[in-house]
Amino acid sequence: MRALVVIDVQNDFCPGGALAVEGGDKIVAPINALMAEFDAVVLTQDWHPAGHSSFASQHAGKAPFEMVEMDYGPQVLWPDHCIQGSDGADFHPGLDTTRADLIIRKGFRPAIDSYSAFFENDHATPTGLEGYLRTRGISELVMVGLALDFCVGFSAVDAAKLGFELTVRQDLCRAIDLDGSLAVAKTNMQDAGVTLR
Repeated sequence: MRALVVIDVQNDFCPGGALAVEGGDKIVAPINALMAEFDAVVLTQDWHPAGHSSFASQHAGKAPFEMVEMDYGPQVLWPDHCIQGSDGADFHPGLDTTRADLIIRKGFRPAIDSYSAFFENDHATPTGLEGYLRTRGISELVMVGLALDFCVGFSAVDAAKLGFELTVRQDLCRAIDLDGSLAVAKTNMQDAGVTLR
């Protein structure tokens, strides 16, 4: 059984959004076209409460993209984005959400960010995605979406560590590339045994 895991194709990560990834909207149509090839389709959705601890606006004197140390480790501070119920948190209007068997919302705990579709940023608190995939008998994943060097990359590494056979379609991802983050993410994925296509 194979699943397509579509990471965070949301308005705030597309051009015009609060944390826009260049060309983020260009991957929507080809992702839709790919969905029919899979036994299951899973969508993830960044789903932050207002005032989330990963927002730079919550840290006096700090600007977006600066780093801080949280209880669970280093954390990039982001512009306010994907706030629950906002237009920015909605999926890109062109994304075919009717094919989704499951939507996983992440980042809803105020005190901890969540890049990965499998774990919060403490690398311990699960989202429930692993259990869903196991009970469906899914062992092979293809991952696409936004952004390759953060949420896709962290999700891919976690999936590989959990024993899933994983391919990341780089042509159906876009990256932020913050201070070399793309190169680091690719190395981390390859080291974990992820196939990059």
